[in-house]
Amino acid sequence: MTHSDFTSPELTADTLHTELGRLMPEVIERWRTLVAIPSIAWPSYPAQELRRSAEQVADFARRVGFETVEVLTAARPDGTEGYPAVIARKPAPAGRPTIVLYGHHDVQPVGDESLWDTPPFELTQRGDRVFGRGASDDKAGVMVHLTALELLGDRLGVGVTMFIEGEEEAGSPSFSDFIHRYRDRLAGDVIVVADSGNWAPGEPALTASLRGMVALEFTVRTLDHAVHSGMYGGLVPDAGLALTRLLASLHTADGSVAVAGLVSNTTGGVEYAEDVLRADSGILPTSEFIGHGPLSSRVWNQPSLTVIGVDLPSVDHSSNTLQPAARAKVSMRLAPGQDPQAALAALKEHLRANVSFGAQVEFGAAEAGSPWSADPHDPVVETAHAALSEGFGHPSVAMGLGGSIPFIADLLEVFPSASILVTGVEDPDSRAHSANESQYLPDLRNAIVSEALLLDKLARGRAEGE
Repeated sequence: MTHSDFTSPELTADTLHTELGRLMPEVIERWRTLVAIPSIAWPSYPAQELRRSAEQVADFARRVGFETVEVLTAARPDGTEGYPAVIARKPAPAGRPTIVLYGHHDVQPVGDESLWDTPPFELTQRGDRVFGRGASDDKAGVMVHLTALELLGDRLGVGVTMFIEGEEEAGSPSFSDFIHRYRDRLAGDVIVVADSGNWAPGEPALTASLRGMVALEFTVRTLDHAVHSGMYGGLVPDAGLALTRLLASLHTADGSVAVAGLVSNTTGGVEYAEDVLRADSGILPTSEFIGHGPLSSRVWNQPSLTVIGVDLPSVDHSSNTLQPAARAKVSMRLAPGQDPQAALAALKEHLRANVSFGAQVEFGAAEAGSPWSADPHDPVVETAHAALSEGFGHPSVAMGLGGSIPFIADLLEVFPSASILVTGVEDPDSRAHSANESQYLPDLRNAIVSEALLLDKLARGRAEGE
C-alpha cells in the first residue's frame, strides 16, 4: 500500500551516512558500555548481569526517544522465570505500519579465555574490526536498531516496537510464553530479526532460509554392570563399542546424513568460493569437505548431523573395563520444508534399527525447532533489498543460513500476517560464538543507514523505483 500522506523529503544514503558520522563516537561509547556487561543466559552465570544488561538497553531506548519502555519477563516451560527482555514502543501515525525490531542482549560464554587476543568484555578496535564477546552477536544488532531510530528522529514515519530478548543464546526458553503474554505490545506489520549476517564484508544480504534443528540425547546399554576387560573382552560387547558403531551409521561414506526420509535439496543459489570457505571455516589443508552438491546447498538446503557430546570415561580416568552404558547427544540440522517432529521420529527409528549386538537404546531429552523460508513474492522483501543495496552501496543478495532461529516459528504462529525480514551485521570472519568475536565497523555503519532507509521506505509504502 502507498501512504500518500507522508510528505517528508525522501532520505538518501549519502545524507544518512553524513549524519551518522557525527553520531558514531557516541554510538561506539554506548556499544562499549553494553559489551562490558557479561550478559550470559546460562544458569551457572550471575543472573543479575542479564538484568543489568536489559536495564542498560532500556536506558538507551529512552535516550533515543522511545515513548514507552518496559523490562519484562515470562515463564519457561518448567514454570521458572525467564531472563528479562526489553519492549520499547513508538506508536504509528494513523494509517501507517508498525515495524517490530528484534535483537538480543544476551551473549555466549567466553570459553577458553587464553584463546582471546583481547579482553572478551572490553570493546577493542583494531583497524576496521571491533572485538569483544557480543560485539557482533548481537549487541551490534541492538546498536543498529537504536541508532537507526536516533538517526531518523522526527523524520520517522512508521510505528516502531523494539523487542530485545535476553536468552536467545540459551535457546529462548521463555520466548513462546513471552510473545503470547505480551502479544498486544508486540503486534506489527513487519518484523525485522537482526540476528543473521551478510554475504561478505561490504556485501549485504537478506537471509531467505534457515535450517531447522533436532537434538537428541540417548544411552546405549549392553551390561547391567562393568566387568574386567581381560576376563570378558572378545566375548561380551561393551557399550563403547555399540555406541561408536551406532554413531558411525549416521553418515554415508561421503559424510552425508544417512537417516532415511529426511527432506534434502541440492539446489544452492549464490555460491561460495571454495578457497574462501576453507579460509573462513578453518578447515585443515588435509581435510576434505563432506556431502555432495553445491557447497551452499550443503549448509542451507540439506540436513547435517553432528555428534556434540559423548559420555564415556575420559582418557585420564580410563581403566581396563567393559562399560555397561554410554551416552551421546546428536544435533541434526534440517532442510527447509522438513517437519521437525517427523525428523526426530526418523532419527529415533534409525538408532533403533542400527544398534549392534542386541544393545538397548534408551532415549532422553530432545529438542526441536522448525526451518523457515521467506516468501520471495512479499513486496516487503523487495523493499528491504532496495534499502540494503542503497545503504551498503552494493547489490543485496538472498542467501540461506545453515543455522537455526527456532523462535521464528513462534512469531509466525502468533503473528501469521506479519512479513518477516532476517537481517544482520555479521560476516564470515565475525566468529560469533568463538574466541575473538568481532564486528566489521563499515558494515555496522552500512547496516544502520540501511535500516533507516528501510523504515523510510516502509513509511512511503514502496520500494525505490516502484
